[in-house]
Amino acid sequence: MKEDFFNDTLENKEVLILPDEGETFTMNSISFTFKLTSELSNDQLGVYEIVLAPRAIGAKLHYHRFMDETFIVNKGTLTLFTGTKGDKHLIGPGTVAYAPRFTPHGFQNDTDEEVRLTLLFNPSQKREGFFRGLYETLNSDTIDPEKYLKLYNKYDSFPVDTSNMLPIRDH
Repeated sequence: MKEDFFNDTLENKEVLILPDEGETFTMNSISFTFKLTSELSNDQLGVYEIVLAPRAIGAKLHYHRFMDETFIVNKGTLTLFTGTKGDKHLIGPGTVAYAPRFTPHGFQNDTDEEVRLTLLFNPSQKREGFFRGLYETLNSDTIDPEKYLKLYNKYDSFPVDTSNMLPIRDH
């Protein structure tokens, strides 16, 4: 059969994920649900629902070299840190924050209310492996900084300050 260079071949590859669907992990005061995975998107896009309990830290200041990260706040007030000095922004429902490659960013919940957000990574860089490794690392009795950094670096995350990279609240 001769290849057709002039017409598109259409296929229905639609993926529909309902609100209560997706693989969910809960650790300490954070849960995340895989909505659209690297496998489903051919590693082009990852969509994850994140729930931060009151006073929970999502991530300290870090950056990515090969992917962009987008935050969409669905409920509550998220504290977002950006830039090398960690400029603080309080963002609420409906806010979209975009952190392109090499943009330092971090986030946490500084309120007494739950925060729900959607995180998008593009390309996704098999981000599910990062979340699975994070689950394993943070569910240990003590967090091994070397193991944490190794996981971060494997999945395109680089702390701005390795002495302040663990998701632990400074008192």
